[in-house]
This record gives sequence, C-alpha cells and structure tokens, in this order.
Amino acid sequence: MKPEAVSLGDFAGLRWRHGNIPVLALHGWLDNAHSFLPLAPVLEGLDVVALDFPGHGLSAARPDGVRYHFDDYVFDVLAALDALGWNEACLLGHSLGGAVASVTAAAAPDRIRALALIEGLGPLSTPVAETAANWRKAVARSHHRQRRVHIDHEAAAAARADNSDLGIEAARLLARRGVVEVEGGVRWRHDERLCWPSPHRYTEPQVLELLGAIECPVLSIHAVPRGGMLPEALARRRFAALCRRHDLGLPGGHHLHMHHPDRIGPAIKEHFQRHEPSPKHSR
Repeated sequence: MKPEAVSLGDFAGLRWRHGNIPVLALHGWLDNAHSFLPLAPVLEGLDVVALDFPGHGLSAARPDGVRYHFDDYVFDVLAALDALGWNEACLLGHSLGGAVASVTAAAAPDRIRALALIEGLGPLSTPVAETAANWRKAVARSHHRQRRVHIDHEAAAAARADNSDLGIEAARLLARRGVVEVEGGVRWRHDERLCWPSPHRYTEPQVLELLGAIECPVLSIHAVPRGGMLPEALARRRFAALCRRHDLGLPGGHHLHMHHPDRIGPAIKEHFQRHEPSPKHSR
C-alpha cells in the first residue's frame, strides 16, 4: 500500500492505514519518515503515521535562535497526537525516536498504550562530572558552517551510508525525502542546528527513574551483538528498570527496521495488537 502524505501543523509525515490501531512512528537522528518505508508494509492491522521530527525531512525547522533540545521532542509527539485526534496511541521509535518515545510514555502515561523501541531504550546520559565540559563544547561548536553540496542524489546517499550501518539502499530511501536541490547539486535538507552539541543531558540515574515510571508494556528490539549507542551492561540495567518488559534481540545493525523488516515486523504487530488502545482512542 502506498503511503499518503499527512500534514499536522508544522509536522509532515506519511500514513499507512492498514487497520484501526493507532501507531505513531518516530525516526532516528538525521533520518526521516522514509526510515519506516521497509517496515510499514508488514504492519497489517495498524494505522501507522510516520512523523518527520522538526528540522528533519519535510517538517519545518525550529524558529531562528531556538536550539533542538531533546525534551522539546516529547511535546512535539504530544502535539502530533493531538493533531491526529488520538487520545491514546502506541509509539514505535528508532534510536532518537525510541528515546523520545520512552520519555513521552513516562511523562504522559494516559496517552501511550504500548511502546516498541528499536535500538532506543531511553535517552543518552552523561556523568555529572562532564557537565561543564559539555557546556564548553556546545558553546565552542554551535555556529553555522558551510553546508556540504553533493553532485547528485546518489552521491548524497553514498555520503550518508559512509561509516554507518545503513548501506546504500537504505540511504537512498532516506535521500528521497531528505535531500534538496541547491546551486551546484544537492544537499541534505536537515537543519544544521541538529548537529550542534547538546549542552546538557540526563544522568543515568535520571534515565533509570524515567524508565521505571513507564506504565505501559515495552517491546525492546536490539541488534545482537549490540553495536548501537548503549553498551551491553548499561542496556541490561535499563531493560531491568522497566516494569512491563519484553526483549527481542536479532542479528543486525542499528537500523534493524530498514534491513530486516520481515524479522521484527510480526513481533511489533503482535505486541501492539495485544495491547490495543480502547475503542475511544480518537477524539
């Protein structure tokens, strides 16, 4: 089924109406809604809306002078649910999207029925002793730079795939939505402020407290062996903090959902169907 374009105020996205179970899909850092193109066709029975986060894909950038603070993505998710008229829904998140989904479920338990997190169990954390160093890095590196221009879409995709687990085919999918024509060629359209260092992050005890506050069931999907953002020991501590948890580890890389949709799609579908929102989920 070909997805339909959706516009939710400042947010753009794609929608696959396979069924009646509402699912908001949240992509990773510098990705876009096309991240879910391979996975969506195997999610029969679900009404999937893949969102472009602000500054990504076709969504509007933050206003001038505003940074991309992690916490603001939580309010973006709630605003998207409101725009869709969904009182409650399931969240499907990859990487950054999984971290945002985790905090959203902890902050608004009445809105989130179930979580499926792909390589995204909670936000990144920083030791307290690195607080000042992170601020100094943010001040030193938060400035506009000359954007890299590629000769064509293929060159842009190759650059995105370089030194990542994406592979050229997955990078091409992201480029179809994430590249814009400019003088001399094309460039990735994401807001450059997304690449500025964050001046602050949660501490690990804060992350564990948030994960422990999630009331809905969580399906944590990760690559085996782990090659993402979380070391094995840290990931295990985070998983143990969840009250209602299910684990699925599969061979693959950070973008499991793009490379192996047939492996993880059935588990995601079954998880959301088992914890389907009430019939009055829409306003």
